[in-house]
Amino acid sequence: MLTRRTFLKLFGASVLGGAALAGYAFAIEPLWRLKMVTHRLKPQSWPDGSKLRIVALADFHACEPWMSQGRIASICERANSLDPDVILLLGDYVSSMELSTGTVSPEIWSRELARLTAPLGVHAIQGNHDWWDDEAAQIAGGGETRAFKALREVDIRIYENDALRLEKDGWAFWLAGLSSQWALKPGRRFGRGQMQGLDDLDGTLAKVTDDAPVVLMAHEPDIFPKVPTRVSLTLSGHTHGGQVRLFGYSPVVPSSYGNRFAYGHVIDGGRDLVVSGGLGCSILPVRFGVPPEITVIDLG
Repeated sequence: MLTRRTFLKLFGASVLGGAALAGYAFAIEPLWRLKMVTHRLKPQSWPDGSKLRIVALADFHACEPWMSQGRIASICERANSLDPDVILLLGDYVSSMELSTGTVSPEIWSRELARLTAPLGVHAIQGNHDWWDDEAAQIAGGGETRAFKALREVDIRIYENDALRLEKDGWAFWLAGLSSQWALKPGRRFGRGQMQGLDDLDGTLAKVTDDAPVVLMAHEPDIFPKVPTRVSLTLSGHTHGGQVRLFGYSPVVPSSYGNRFAYGHVIDGGRDLVVSGGLGCSILPVRFGVPPEITVIDLG
């Protein structure tokens, strides 16, 4: 079976044979390109006349030179300029990529994220790499990661299976956020035979106490088939659109559902999912056909 890691390494090796293609896939697209992707939708359960602009930022994977402090700062400045009602951070702030020239510490990247501003605030969840990067959290099987502490220090609210009721122009909605479904790595030293999640969908939605619409943040999109129609919109990152995407198809996607939830707006059973292509890179600094993006969702 071709894994994502094997595919990206094979892809990386193959493009090195062509200087032009390699320069684009390894440098220009991941390092210099940034696009705005806007989804305009009205989910079935979204109330008439209620408009909300969400700006979503996913998968920074902060490291030098691919996602430097300066690049994070410029992304945040651009996000602020889009007139968001609310800004949502969808996880994976840290990078475990070996092919980098240096790290960007949580204290640095969180300080740049603190520049984000929106009337209804900035809200965050964690991704699997935020957990995987923290040895103490892996050994403990939970707790507060370095990423969690860094976000809290700059007053960005982090959701770990939690929900919050927000109001705009006299109407209300719920913002809910799950913990990572891939939080805990397997390994003998951790006492785990397989990957384990810390997400609790039922427990999170039990905190919603009225019939206002719900926007759910879930780093990995694989939870989506279990999300009830009670949730108006699910927002995810994690996949990077496959990181290599050709003619609307991603050869390898870190999802049990393959291309079904790889990228973009998905409608399934009257429910809506938006998967951001994300901003950074994982495993290798390769992006081809899926440039880094700021994702805008105009609801209503």
